[in-house]
Amino acid sequence: MGIIRASKLIYDYIRRDEDDHIEEVNRAIDNMTVDIRKGDFVAILGHNGSGKSTFAKQINGILLPTEGTVWISEMNTADDSHIWDIRRTAGMVFQNPDNQIIGNIVEEDVGFGPENMGVPTDEIWRRVDESLEAVGMTAYRLKSPNKLSGGQKQRVAIAGVMAMKPECIVLDEPTAMLDPNGRREVIATLHELNEKEGITILLITHYMEEVIDAGRVIVMDDGRIVMDGTPREIFSRVKELKSYRLDVPQVTELAYELRQSGVELPECVLTMDEMMDALLPLMKDRFPEQVRLEGER
Repeated sequence: MGIIRASKLIYDYIRRDEDDHIEEVNRAIDNMTVDIRKGDFVAILGHNGSGKSTFAKQINGILLPTEGTVWISEMNTADDSHIWDIRRTAGMVFQNPDNQIIGNIVEEDVGFGPENMGVPTDEIWRRVDESLEAVGMTAYRLKSPNKLSGGQKQRVAIAGVMAMKPECIVLDEPTAMLDPNGRREVIATLHELNEKEGITILLITHYMEEVIDAGRVIVMDDGRIVMDGTPREIFSRVKELKSYRLDVPQVTELAYELRQSGVELPECVLTMDEMMDALLPLMKDRFPEQVRLEGER
């Protein structure tokens, strides 16, 4: 059994008029069934309106199913008696860190969650120390969050969730407002938490390069799961991804176009190193002298 499970999940956004009569129903999730194992790093892709953010809010009990069931560590999200345990188990990090950071000092903000949970003071400070160290922000603990970069703020937001000791962290496009350096910092932090702390990571993103090192990729379209597999399995299906209005990593796109032009390359290239490894033998065959001289430099 997975740490996150959904069975025949349906969620409708319902708009009502002033007399509480239904005016419009928009189905955001349509009969979705999924099982995510503890300790996995799972990326969810989908164009705007595909239902991925709505699914994220189901995990934390922010939204409840219209039909079907969601379980977090065997707890039904529709059961009010478990809602706080569910939110301790599955922490949420949103797109804009400013919406989550409320403390005037970094360490106070990180300790806010455990304090609200009634954790003893000594234990709160121990968790603050551990969480800041885990995200590489110990040196900034006495700084004002207002003085931090976007990537640093997002790492503080992640530390604040970590201090509540969740088994799973759900991140809804956490790098959307960051520059490339900030994005790299946050994604590296998530992989480190997954590998060293064993925390289950569910990353919702529209940056394809952030997905390459995930253990599993789920693609959503119109509220349904349309693709599910490893990054290599998913990104090998370039044409199908484009039909869902999604891109692929730039180097994968380049390799695909070259392959379409007749260049003999592997079916799926994910990184620049893989591209160079694939191209070098071809270059040696066509330009042996130039490759030899380059290698001697």
